[in-house]
Amino acid sequence: MTQHFIVIGNPIAHSKSPEIHQTFAAQVGIDISYRRQYCPDDTASFNAVVEAFFNGGGVGANVTVPFKQLAYASCQSQGGLSEHARVAGAVNTLLLVSDDSSKDKTLYGDNTDGQGLVNHMMSLDWPLTNARVAIIGAGGAARGVILPLIQAGIGQLTLANRTLSKAEVLVDELSAASNAINEHAVKTCATSALTGQFDLIINATSIGLSGDTLPIADDLDCHYAYDMMYGRALPFLQHFAARGAQTSDGYGMLIGQAALSFERWTTHSIDVTQVTTAIQASKKR
Repeated sequence: MTQHFIVIGNPIAHSKSPEIHQTFAAQVGIDISYRRQYCPDDTASFNAVVEAFFNGGGVGANVTVPFKQLAYASCQSQGGLSEHARVAGAVNTLLLVSDDSSKDKTLYGDNTDGQGLVNHMMSLDWPLTNARVAIIGAGGAARGVILPLIQAGIGQLTLANRTLSKAEVLVDELSAASNAINEHAVKTCATSALTGQFDLIINATSIGLSGDTLPIADDLDCHYAYDMMYGRALPFLQHFAARGAQTSDGYGMLIGQAALSFERWTTHSIDVTQVTTAIQASKKR
């Protein structure tokens, strides 16, 4: 029997999720339908789409921009949240789970973005244990990755943002939500004030998609540079590659977070390396 999945977003036509999840399904030998679902940008429309999908027999939904915080609010009020979703204040994976006290099923939200990032870095053999890490950007992308990075065993973490106060507010919010983050004592600074040597620097802004560059200090260096965006040449990666750093865009993170969602829905584990190779091969045809 066909299992049905969707990804909800606005815009959504660009989403690679259907291709990725169909490749997952082929790998494990199950029949799925995975489609893009456009939704008007308001709470009532989002809740209506989610309700109609699951009432119609849907198994799982991914949530992308701009609905991750709306999904969080829905799960907080009428269902449950994973630790990663609760701390991030954002949900990218929806499913129904059985209520322990009855046969009813309730909405449950997870956030697989950060663990998808960590898993991709581990597959690249980038060392995270005790690593000195900087994240540039204090928006939604950064929210979801800070706790998983800390859980992966990194050392010092600095959050930089063009507007310093936004970075400070984010750290305060996350620290209040998680003892792990509170105990880690995340540092903050303005992006232009981020200087020195790091093991890893992560760009969690979307500025590179427009071709613009970040205000990076001349004496900022790293061994590894990761941009969470993908799909074009990214100035952030070009800058650090020219200084000898190993670099990666976020396409592996995209596949990694999708694999965790797929496993949450179906219980099937995915060989991400095999899937990445298959997708890259299909693009060359």
